[in-house]
Amino acid sequence: MATEQADGLAEASGSTPGMPQLNFDHWGNQIFWLIVALVAIYFILSRVALPRIGAVLAERAGTITNDVAAAEDLKQKAVEAEAAYEKALADARVEAGRIVASAKAEIQADLDAATAKADAEISAKAAEGEKAIAEIRANAVKNIEVVAKDTAAAVIANLGFNADDAAVDKAVATRMKG
Repeated sequence: MATEQADGLAEASGSTPGMPQLNFDHWGNQIFWLIVALVAIYFILSRVALPRIGAVLAERAGTITNDVAAAEDLKQKAVEAEAAYEKALADARVEAGRIVASAKAEIQADLDAATAKADAEISAKAAEGEKAIAEIRANAVKNIEVVAKDTAAAVIANLGFNADDAAVDKAVATRMKG
């Protein structure tokens, strides 16, 4: 009975049973709604979705362009900073060399002054020493002369002779001269 009803429905509608999409009687209607759906999708995509996507893509492109420009700017600033750093480093090295040379010159001047002072002190002490040695020699010669006179007078007295001081002084002076 179910098949009879299905046959009755199929005869009433004037079509054969099967998929309605493949039924040529409905193709005109399906094509119309297909076109309506495609046009609606086109307008929705072209008026709403695609402008938003385009705006996002443009914003991203702008952001990327700005970021690239900022990176180039930062790169240029980094190059300038590096050049300034290198210049400052070179200036610092020159300044350090100048300071070292100045310090060496000051130290050398101090050393030369100290050396000159020490040389002067040594010369003064050497002169004092030579003067003292000359005095000691002079005193030694006088002392030798006195001892020689005393010794000669004592030897003559021990031998049992009598000698006057003038004769002893003359004999010692003659002997000391050579």
